Amino acid sequence: MSQSVSETIDAAVYEGRPLSKSGLADRVFAQMFRGLVYAQIWEDPVADMAALELSGEDDVVCIASGGCNMMSYLTAGPASVVAVDLSPAHVALGRLKLLGAREFPDHASFYRFFGAADRAANGGLFETYLAPHLDAEAAAFWNGRTLSGRRKAMFQKGLYRYGALGRFLGVVQSFAWLAGVDLKRVLKAQNLDEQRAFHAAEIHPLFDRPLVRFLARRRASLFGLGIPPAQYDKLAADGGGDVIPVLRERARKLFCDFPVAENYFLWQAVGRTYKRDGTGPVPPYLDPRHFEAVRDGAARASLANTSLTDLLASAPSGSKSVYVLLDAQDWMSDAQLNALWSEITRTARPGARVLFRTGGAADILPGRVDPELLTRWSYDADASAAAFAADRSAIYGGVHLYRLKG
Repeated sequence: MSQSVSETIDAAVYEGRPLSKSGLADRVFAQMFRGLVYAQIWEDPVADMAALELSGEDDVVCIASGGCNMMSYLTAGPASVVAVDLSPAHVALGRLKLLGAREFPDHASFYRFFGAADRAANGGLFETYLAPHLDAEAAAFWNGRTLSGRRKAMFQKGLYRYGALGRFLGVVQSFAWLAGVDLKRVLKAQNLDEQRAFHAAEIHPLFDRPLVRFLARRRASLFGLGIPPAQYDKLAADGGGDVIPVLRERARKLFCDFPVAENYFLWQAVGRTYKRDGTGPVPPYLDPRHFEAVRDGAARASLANTSLTDLLASAPSGSKSVYVLLDAQDWMSDAQLNALWSEITRTARPGARVLFRTGGAADILPGRVDPELLTRWSYDADASAAAFAADRSAIYGGVHLYRLKG
């Protein structure tokens, strides 16, 4: 008998014993993941597409998360994109984005709803262009209520303030303000030198504050970033067992390595927003230059509320060419990793590529995935290093690209 989505989430997250401290942490995280975690995905699709050399010949399988990268991959015109996610909220959001690409009359209304996502008029856009095309399940979801009101109202109140990540970033911004740091000041920087000066004066010292150090060393403190207990341990390992130097370095990369005018992840980190008029940096799918490509590609994209392994198990052999796993493997046991790579290898066609991220710097596959499977793939060290350097989100320790041999 196949697992329910709820059971699959539990299996993906649980590592500790039910009544142990780690087991309780696992269960808190699993419960959180049943709702909206990311209103915006936190991996850079531009870095992904460059590393993967994504083209119109590709059939893509990816993890949906907030749907931004799935939508952005459409700008490259792939033959198909199938996205999966264990969170029903992520699947609902991704499907709404695809529907919006098809039904909104122009880029201005599409951006107003999904980019600005904080205007009262978005209620009318929803009722006029989206509501008539929702199936019963989607209508029930978006018309449903949470503690903060109807879900569809998120697009009127500021979508990126919601979800576990949105709330986490709000807490970070509030803490910084209480510490005398206005994070939004970095958005006024005119060049990298000014960004680096801001970081050195305002951000770097925050990591020396006792409260920051105390909270950051608690696994549950980073749940809002979508970091489960097992992944937290991988981050800490890069710092010799201490997560503080790891977080300090990743904050430095976010604030110092990419210009404000080009890094929408920095805009989200300090303000939970994009530039309201759409003239600032945005994910590729929200860029007006790509609207027609996204609209055209929406008909070739779909989402499923299931695991990637289960989806691939039902796919024909040799039917896929690109796999984007995000950081999901950091959560997996050896058995789960081998089941996934068995299906990836079976469904991969010549020229296939697999891209994934890790919380720590090291590639996690050698020594864990069956050598008979892994030897069918080659690790592209140069492309991996280039993708990691280009990843503006700055949250991960490594980006890794494998290519099918032969």
